[in-house]
Amino acid sequence: MTATSSTRTGLVAELAAIVGPDDVISHHDELIVYECDGFLIEKNVPDVVVFPTSTEEVVAIVRLCSRLGVPFVPRGAGTGLAGGTLPVGGGVMISLTRMKRILEVNIRDRYAVVEPGVVNVWLTRALSGSGYHYAPDPSSQSACTIGGNVATNSGGPHTLKYGVTVNHIKGVEIVLPDGTVVETGGPEEDHPGYDLTGLIVGNEGTFGIVTKVVVNLTRDPEAGRTFLGVFATVEAATEAVGGIIAARIVPAALEMLDNPMIRAVEAAFGFGFPIDAGAVLIIETDGLEASQDQEAQAIAAIVEANGGSVAKSISWRTRKEPEYQAIWKSRKSAFGAIGRLSPTFCTQDGVVPRTKLPHILRFIMAVGERHGIRVANVFHAGDGNIHPILMYDERDPDQIRRVLEASHEILDECINVGGSVTGEHGIGVEKMSFMPKLFTPMDLAAMVALRQVFNPAGLCSAEKMIPGGVGCIERKSPGKRASA
Repeated sequence: MTATSSTRTGLVAELAAIVGPDDVISHHDELIVYECDGFLIEKNVPDVVVFPTSTEEVVAIVRLCSRLGVPFVPRGAGTGLAGGTLPVGGGVMISLTRMKRILEVNIRDRYAVVEPGVVNVWLTRALSGSGYHYAPDPSSQSACTIGGNVATNSGGPHTLKYGVTVNHIKGVEIVLPDGTVVETGGPEEDHPGYDLTGLIVGNEGTFGIVTKVVVNLTRDPEAGRTFLGVFATVEAATEAVGGIIAARIVPAALEMLDNPMIRAVEAAFGFGFPIDAGAVLIIETDGLEASQDQEAQAIAAIVEANGGSVAKSISWRTRKEPEYQAIWKSRKSAFGAIGRLSPTFCTQDGVVPRTKLPHILRFIMAVGERHGIRVANVFHAGDGNIHPILMYDERDPDQIRRVLEASHEILDECINVGGSVTGEHGIGVEKMSFMPKLFTPMDLAAMVALRQVFNPAGLCSAEKMIPGGVGCIERKSPGKRASA
């Protein structure tokens, strides 16, 4: 049910009284910017977007929405790729991008306290020269916010060695959907009781709105090596991945690009990727200087044993060397380079056992050929976290249909080989239809019961994660929009 003009006007006026008129957007031509996140297939315009700058303002906004029965959804930078910030039934979008302060950095106790709108790379820059860093580094690091990383439990290229976001979050402050403020965890190393912080990380905004994050700081490595392994085929590259792990080497990062992606990235950034290669691996080790040459030699031998060659080997003491930064800029900006090939694309986020990588990549290419869709691959090979990029034109409904069908086939196969449908992007609205394939009815009932503890009225991030809302292919009826 769409809100009447008068009820929306009343809501906007009350929100403006909380944050000020300059921090509220209600005109359609401005709201259209917020109709979707990085998942472009599902779109819906919120009734209003509000920009709080403090926990107190978030509390007041949430209490207003709760009193009026208006759905609301938090949003960070909008880089999510599963529709997690889609305002399914309209309502109020709470943008946290103006809560962007680094509140505390404590090097001695190895933690920092940040607001949710702090861009991931800002913390990295703030820590430069301190001897410490914040380890999670999603590919969208230059744009994504730490609050968004917490919501989806983001990964990144260095997940293989250092772990995902939840492994680096010591505590949070969260505003529950009734306006209650709760703190979990904290700067101390071992917080007693239930791990509520671990429960909240990855909740995709369905428990409430995180307004402060206590993050762990990791010591900078003494030295490292970054290699570019070049292979004639994707299969050879994936076999090398398995060989490196089987040799008991745990690289800091182990990333793969196939030929279409190599060509797009090289055209965009000119790093020197061989455009005739079937696939390349970006392999990084780090740690004590004394161990680096031995690991480098072992990795080079494995690459060569699988028919590859080491085209580049970058030795570094810090991650500021120009060539080091250039190779990782190319990798982390790879999705943007696809704009040279297609006006729109859909990025999937399946996970398979590493031994199944050759199979799933063959399956992906066969699916692309069967549906007449171009596919490029760039992904976290060391984790088995695949990111096939399916290219299409959103102006063509038939292409959208084919992309969605191909996406479902790929994710179904990930499940069939013992994997999952998401490694770091989350479920959002895109993948809810897969939840019954991964979990039993009893499992899902337990998840619903847990969500209701935090979010009993279901107003916060409505119709997300748990089946019953918008699916990837079939759009369900929308929920209520803002009403007084």
